[in-house]
Amino acid sequence: MHRRGLVMALVLAVVVTVPLAALLWSTWMPGSPEARVGPLPDLRGRLLARQLHSDVVALADGIGERNMRTPGSMEASVRWIAGRLAGAGHAPERQTYRIRGGRFAGARVSNVIAEVPGTSRADEIVVLGAHYDTVPGSPGANDNASGVAVMLALAATFQDRPQARTLRFVAFANEEHPFFRTRDMGSQAYVRALQEAGDDVRAAISLDGVGYFSDAPGSQHYPMAPIAWFYPDRGDFIGFITRSRDAPLVRRAIGEFRHSGRIPSHGAALPEWVPGVTRSDHRSFWDGGFPAFLVTDTLPFRDPQYHRPGDTADRLDYLAMARVTLGLERSLEALANP
Repeated sequence: MHRRGLVMALVLAVVVTVPLAALLWSTWMPGSPEARVGPLPDLRGRLLARQLHSDVVALADGIGERNMRTPGSMEASVRWIAGRLAGAGHAPERQTYRIRGGRFAGARVSNVIAEVPGTSRADEIVVLGAHYDTVPGSPGANDNASGVAVMLALAATFQDRPQARTLRFVAFANEEHPFFRTRDMGSQAYVRALQEAGDDVRAAISLDGVGYFSDAPGSQHYPMAPIAWFYPDRGDFIGFITRSRDAPLVRRAIGEFRHSGRIPSHGAALPEWVPGVTRSDHRSFWDGGFPAFLVTDTLPFRDPQYHRPGDTADRLDYLAMARVTLGLERSLEALANP
C-alpha cells in the first residue's frame, strides 16, 4: 500500500473507531439490563401500584390540566401535593417565586418541598424531584403525574427511614413551555435558592414520564440512529439518562436499581448536544453546577400521546411503575449513603 493510502486508511479507522468507542463508553452500565418481570408477589407491591394509580387519577382526572393558562390549577396542584406529603408524615414547605417574563410576569407560583434530614452527613443533599405542570390541552397523566406519584411514594417510604445524607423531595412548577429553559422554571428557582444558601447537593434525580410501557416491536425510538444499535426496539424498560461527566453517578444509581431485578433498565451518559439529554428539570441542576440525571420512559420517543389530550390515566402501567419505585428505593439508598 502506498504511503498516502496507508494514511487515508488510518484516518478512516480513527474517524470510525473513536466515535464508536465513545458511544460504547456512553452506553455501558453495570449489571444486567434484564429483569425477572412478573406479577408483584407481595402485598406491599400491590398496594403501591394501587396508590400510584390513585395519585395519577387525582392529578390527571381530578385537577386535569395544570398550567398557568388554566385558572386555579397550579394552586390546586400545590395544595393537593402538600396534603399528600403531610399525610405521609412530612412537614412540606412552599418555595414561592414570581414569574419574571412573558404574559404571566408578576404572577406567583410555588414548588413544594419535603425534607428528611441526614443522620451523619446532613449537610450533603440528595434531591428527588418531578414537575407537576402540564402543557395546555393535556391532562398530563404520564407527563408528569406519573413522576409526581413516584416521588410521593418514595417520600412516604423514606419519611421514617433517614439516611446518612439529607433527602429532599420536590414538586417543581413550570417545567413545560413557555417556561422551559428560562429562569421562570420551578427547578431554576429552586437551584437559585440552593446556590444562595450554599447547599451541597451531591445528586439530583428528575422523574419525568415514568408510566408508559409497551412490549410491541418497534414501540421504542431514539433521537439518533446510532443510539438504536445499543438499545432494544421495545418500550418495556425504564431509562437513566445523564451527561457524560455524570456517568459515575448514573452508573451507581442504575447498578443498585438493577439489583432489585424488577423491571428492565437501560442507561446512557451522553453529550449534552444529543437531542433529549437536557429535556427536563435535571438540566437546571447542571446549570447550577450540581450533578444530576433523568429517570424516564423516554416520553416522545415512546409515548404516542406525549403532550396530547390522550395522555390519560387509564393508559399507564401501574405495576411497572411500582417496580420502578421499588428499584429507585435502592438507588436512593446508595446515593444517600456514600
